[in-house]
Formats: sequence, structure tokens, C-alpha cells
Amino acid sequence: MVVADVLEVTTERETHMSEIDLTDLAARHDGSLNLHGYLARPSGEGPWPGVVMVHEAFGLDDVMRRQADRLGSAGFLTLAPDLFSAGGARRCLVSTMRAMLSGKGRAYGDIEAARQWLSGSSDCTGKIGVIGFCMGGGFALMTLRTGFDAAAPNYGVLPRDLDAAVAGACPVVASYGGKDFALPKAAAKLESALTRAGVVHDVKEYPRSGHTFLNDALAGPKVMRPLMKVTGMVPDPEAAADAWTRIDGFFGEHLG
Repeated sequence: MVVADVLEVTTERETHMSEIDLTDLAARHDGSLNLHGYLARPSGEGPWPGVVMVHEAFGLDDVMRRQADRLGSAGFLTLAPDLFSAGGARRCLVSTMRAMLSGKGRAYGDIEAARQWLSGSSDCTGKIGVIGFCMGGGFALMTLRTGFDAAAPNYGVLPRDLDAAVAGACPVVASYGGKDFALPKAAAKLESALTRAGVVHDVKEYPRSGHTFLNDALAGPKVMRPLMKVTGMVPDPEAAADAWTRIDGFFGEHLG
């Protein structure tokens, strides 16, 4: 395992946060030339199941870090690679989105670097899941067959060849919003594909929720937030609470 320089502090949620340098591991997997990640370690003594968390299109911002903290407080050693490490969202978003849609690109090396870091950590049990939000949900769906033990894609774009993507996949717990007009009937399509493939799954659509409903606050540039409200891209605490209960239980069963 690569030895990382770690600055550790304790959060109010009784998790420990660390900034992790993943550059060397990324190089081994054709990832980003410069890669950093955010680690949320549960309190108490490990080892714990691991989770690679893939951020949404706005990047590894405070909202996403709080998602990682929440997973840490639930007992999962959570590492969120910053897919925009090489230059921020402005320089990296387009190429990262293309990678997500095509199944090729440095982002997949970055995700694998995070998985390998967890796999090599004495704090991890060796059971590792992947969770993603928005763009990250798409990556979670594209990495179902890459060594993870469970996956939680949240409002992720479905792979172009969905049946191929889920064949032989790890168990999946997925959440979508019924008012997410960018992903119409995505939950039903995913559930049908997973059923055909014989993959253990829990897919749920929340009828009154839109895109990003699992976030605890509006994210992204402030200039875009009025438009996000109009299009329903807002938090839904009630649906989020239910979704997290399902995710925690599913990960607890398949990563425990």
C-alpha cells in the first residue's frame, strides 16, 4: 500500500477525515497524473467494510464530503477520489463525463486506485462497495463488474448496453426520483435488466423526488441554483432518509 501523508481531524459525527494522496496508485491503473481523495474513517476500532464514493458532476465539494462523512458514521471506511484533481470541474468535467458514458478514460483508473487503496488498508475488512451520485451514479453502474462487492448508484445515467453492464454484476441498491425528467423510467429499466441477469437488487423510485434528492443542500455554482430549484433538483429529506436506510442495510448485508 502507498504510504500517504495524512492530516487527520475529528468531525462532530465522530468520524475521522483524511486527505489521501492516490497519485502513485492512479499511475499504476492509467488514472489521473495527480489524484487526491477524501477519507472518512468510522470512530472506534476497525477494520471496517470499505466504500469508494464517486462524486457528482459539481465535484468533491462540501455536500459530497458530508455524504462521505455520513457513510463513515454508518460504519464504512469511505474513500472519495477527486476525479477533478487534475484541474477542477472547469477543466475536467467534459472529459470525465465522456469517460462515464464511454466506459473508457482516466476516471476508471482513479476509481480503481481508490478501491486498491482500501483493499490494501489494514483498516478495511477487504469487502468493498461503490456508491455514486449523479455522474458518480453513472460510474457506479459502469463498474458493477470490476471487483466491488456491492454498488449503490443514485440517479445515475444507465449504460448504453445495460444488459451487458449488469451481467455478472455485484448486488445493487439503486435510487431514482420520479420527477427526474433527465432519467425517465430509469428505475424500471434498471430493475428489469437486473432481474433478467439474476442480480440481487433493491431498486426504488421516489415519486415526488427529483435529481440530487439525496443531497442535504443545494450544490453547484450559485448562479445555477434558481434553475435547479425550478427543475426540481433539490434535497428531499424524507426520501433521502428512506434511501439511506436502504443503502445502509444493503451494504451492511453484502459488505458485512
